[in-house]
This record gives sequence, structure tokens and C-alpha cells, in this order.
Amino acid sequence: MSDITRRAFGRNVLIAGATALGYPLPAPARAQESAPATMAPGMAAPGMAGPARHGIAMHGAPLHPEGFAHYRSVNPEAPRGGRLIQGAVGTFDSLNPFIVRGTAPPFVRWNIVESLMARSPDEAFTCYALLARTVATDDARSYVAFEIDPRARFADGTPVTADDVLFSFELLRARGRPNHRTYYGKVAKAEVTGPLAIRFTFGVFDRELPLILALMPVLARHATDPESFERTSFTPPLGSGPYVATEVKPGETVLLARAPDYWGRDLPVNRGNFNFDSLRYDFYRDVNTQFEAFKRGLYDIRFETDPGRWKTGYDIPAVRDGRIVTEEIATGTPKPYSALIFNMRRPIFADMRVRQAMVELFDFEWANQNLYFGLYRRNGSFYDDSELSSLGRPADARERTLLAPYADAVLPEVMAGTWRAPRSDGSGRDREQLRRALDLFKAAGWELKAGTLTDRATGRPFAPELVVGSKDQERLALAYQNMLRRAGVTLNIRLVDNVQFETRKQTYEYDMVPYIWDQSLSPGNEQAFYFGSAAADVPGTRNFMGLKSPAADAMIEALLAARAREDFVSAVRALDRVLISAQFSVPLFYTPGQWVARWRKVERPETLALQGSLAESWWQGPG
Repeated sequence: MSDITRRAFGRNVLIAGATALGYPLPAPARAQESAPATMAPGMAAPGMAGPARHGIAMHGAPLHPEGFAHYRSVNPEAPRGGRLIQGAVGTFDSLNPFIVRGTAPPFVRWNIVESLMARSPDEAFTCYALLARTVATDDARSYVAFEIDPRARFADGTPVTADDVLFSFELLRARGRPNHRTYYGKVAKAEVTGPLAIRFTFGVFDRELPLILALMPVLARHATDPESFERTSFTPPLGSGPYVATEVKPGETVLLARAPDYWGRDLPVNRGNFNFDSLRYDFYRDVNTQFEAFKRGLYDIRFETDPGRWKTGYDIPAVRDGRIVTEEIATGTPKPYSALIFNMRRPIFADMRVRQAMVELFDFEWANQNLYFGLYRRNGSFYDDSELSSLGRPADARERTLLAPYADAVLPEVMAGTWRAPRSDGSGRDREQLRRALDLFKAAGWELKAGTLTDRATGRPFAPELVVGSKDQERLALAYQNMLRRAGVTLNIRLVDNVQFETRKQTYEYDMVPYIWDQSLSPGNEQAFYFGSAAADVPGTRNFMGLKSPAADAMIEALLAARAREDFVSAVRALDRVLISAQFSVPLFYTPGQWVARWRKVERPETLALQGSLAESWWQGPG
């Protein structure tokens, strides 16, 4: 499922797709202790315990004070009632989003299963009380402790206890997705210190870990069988959230109803959210069918991603007479990095000069004007349109110090802030662009012979395969195929269904694949899941290109260790420079903000979240 769909379905936080490794589950215990861990060099010794607080921010203090009434980006007076219907492209064969088997929709995570704390939509990375009413840590962030709200209940009325939290931690660390295993593996000791109290002690220096643990999903111990946990099921885990699943049509529809007597409905983090009595999610085989269903009123709101459709497809009576509202919504987070990814595990893309040539041959200017009405902007940075981007900025003194041991990892023009993605004259026949690409191919051992790019040593043609999972992706792939043909490259395009596409991505069975990385204003541990060397050989991570870069690993460590915002920003920009310099993808494009169409009966808050419009804050209007 695309990240665009994920944002429409709910909060965009630190849960990512992955594949099982089959680790055994530890025996249930009130205290779980890992093998002794050594503190990283320079890690401060644990200080005095900090006070219990209502929230915790990655940098600085939480925006909202203790006792705050609600988030800024909600309507606290929003009426409750009605049904929200949403549409998605694809299918599902499971309702357990915490395992690697099967394809589960993300709305289970946010609507059914809650975390200890909730991530604020108004800030870069701050968590506030949800299942846990308080959080405590020390200045070194060597541990984190939570006190469970005594009012917290699972959907069956059973109280949420510290034992449930410990059980969830152990289960997900042993049998959850690789990101869970990576994050929770940094915990040296987990111990229940009271019926409603739990403490996690860390063995590594990572200032984000308290927030990572705060966002851990909490499952009911009495209703979860560890032995069958990894099997796909159309019964979702028992959670404590605002909704429960009441009807499931496999692969087609899921209906959620408001949980009776939901315990947390009046918490500050929930006030103004979760306003509908029921939520229905309908799944469609392709985008065109989905769009036609929206025009017929079969679902209520649509996040548009196709410029052509946005430009011409909404000239319909329902828009002209005001029954459908179309909006362009600004967002305050880094723009998604959309790209065609080279699988560097494959010999065909092991040489960076080959990858650079492939990047040269993508004619963004022609594609944007002829396919997308000129509405897209070109990706360049992995954190575009934010203070975290390195584009147009020379490296500062902090960045240069961080990157000094890795002089070969950053291109000089990237370090100087002068690098930009290749530009063409927009004609579709830019001869200078073609010459640069052929020179790069030649330096890497490939020559154009009788119209075919050929390996000088073996005589085999250059013919990579691009795997796509939708008609929209196929359309772009066909355009790229024509661009590459001028250099004698034969791009084979394989269109597969949604399940095959996800499976091939998780197992890295492709030469090239399209993907979109979403980023926040507070990138953290998930960057290792995206770009870390350890993730390159683990099936199911988001290191789709197989990047193994000591420089990237070091920059991720630096951003996790940063205390001051300025040090953090410099570390992220340094990481950005390393990723750009690796040339592992063809940077594509992004929209300036959100393109949203909604039937007028659905309304949204005037004040927007940093991510734009979030589904949980909508409500049923009079229309």
C-alpha cells in the first residue's frame, strides 16, 4: 500500500513494512534482560531520575503544557456520528499489521491498537499521554519509565497493565517486523516495577529510544497467542483503541465501528479526533476504478497523486455545483522522495557510473510538461522543501567535521551545495544529455553497437528489468523506456499485481523498482531501516537499493545522538549529502502539497497538521 494511502488512513509514525527472521519468543517473564550491552563511546553515565511528565519531545520541551485541552490541528467541537468511507488501491490478506506475512492495511494500527503515547501532529516529534499517563527519563536518556493510566481498557473491558506492555515488547522484539526487532533490541533490560509501571533501560546511546518505546503498540496478553501470532488472520489483534472491526470481506472491505465505552475518548490527544461512529475501507483493483467510484459518491475523500487527473479529471458536475470540494493543502514536512531505485545487489548496477548514466537519461522536464501538466517539482534531496535539506546549502562546519573521516562518500559539488539533478532542454531529444550518459556508460565498460548498448567484455546487451505495481507506474516506466532507447538501453517492464509487487519488494527480486520514502521533521531510528548497512541484507526493510555505507551509518548515529536542534539539522544534512552522492536512484518528483477532493458531507479542521489533512480529525457535516 502506498505511503500516500497510509497518510490518508491515519497518523504517519514510525512503523514500517518488513519480513520475518524467525527468532524464537522468550519465555514470559516479569523482567526481560538481554545480553549485556556496552555503552557507546562518549555516552554519559545515567544521571538522576527525571520527573514524571505528560509528554516528551525529541528536542526541547513539548509544545503543549500539562493539562492542555487538545491539539491545535483539530476541531474540539466537531460533532460525533455518521460514517466515513475511504477507498484504497490494492488488496489485503491479513488484519495483523505487526507481522511480515501477508499484506495488512495500516488503519488497524491507528484505530484499533494503541500505543503508550500518541505522536503530536503539531510538532516535529513529540509524544503525549495515551495508555501511559506519564513518562520519565534522565538527562542522558539512559532509560524510560511509563505509568499506565488506571482507566485504560482493552475493547473487551480488561484493564491494560504493565504485564501487557512487557508481553508486547517481548513478542514484537522476537516475532515482529525487523524495525521492531532493531529498535527494541537496543533495550538492555525491561522490567515491570508495579502493576501499572514499567521501565526500559538502554545499553546504547540513542536519544530517540524513549520516544520509540512510547510509540510501541500494546497488545492484550490474555487474547494473544504467541505461537500463532505470525500467521495471517482476518481477525485483528485485540486493542484498546477507539474502533473495533465488525465486518470483513477478505480483499474487499473492512468495517470498523466505534468501540463501546472507549476509555480514552476525552483524553487531550483524542479530543476532536475519531469523530465518526463507523469507518469503512473499500479496496479497488486499480486507480481508474477507484477514481470512478469516487465520482459516483461510493467513498468520501480522495488524496490525488496524478497531476493529469487533478488538472482535467475533476471537471465534473459534482465539483462545479459544489458537492465535491477540491483543495490544494500546504504541508510543513519534508516532501516525499519519489524515485526509481537501482538494486545495487545486482551486478548490473554495482558501478556508480552506470547508475549516473541512467539518471542522466531521465528527462524530467519533458515528462513533467508532457505527462503531468508541469505540476510536479523535481526531487533532489531526501528531505526536500525543509530545513533538513542540503540542496543549495554548502556544508557547515559541523557537517564537515562529521564527514571528515568519509572524504570519498560525498561528491564535491554535493558538499559545496551546488549539485542538482540533471536538467534537459525539455525537447525529449537533448543531445548533450545523451552524450554525457554514453560517456559514463563507456567509462563503465558499455558501448553502443548497432543501436544496442553492449558489454565490451561479454557482448551481452544492457537490459535491466523495472518491476511496477500499477498502471500509473507503468505509464511512467514506458516513458522512461523510450528515453533510454536513445542510448541503446533495453528497459524491460514487468507489471505485477499488488501482492506480487509487495512480495518482490520485500525480497529484493528486481533490478529496479519505484518507491516513495516519506520523511518527517524529526528523522531518527527509521533512517537505519531505510539506509543503514545492517538493513541491506535483511529481507523486508526499506533499504531497497542495498546501500552499505559506513558514512551513512555514522551520520545516522550522529543525528540520534544530537541534543541541540542545530546539531541535529547538521547531522541530517550530512546524511542527505551521503545519500545523494551514492546515486542509487533516479530522483522523480513531488507535489507542492496535498491535492484533496472530498464530498462536502465530510468536513475538516481549518488549522492543519504539519502533514496536512489527517483522516482522524474529520467529521460528518450537514452536506
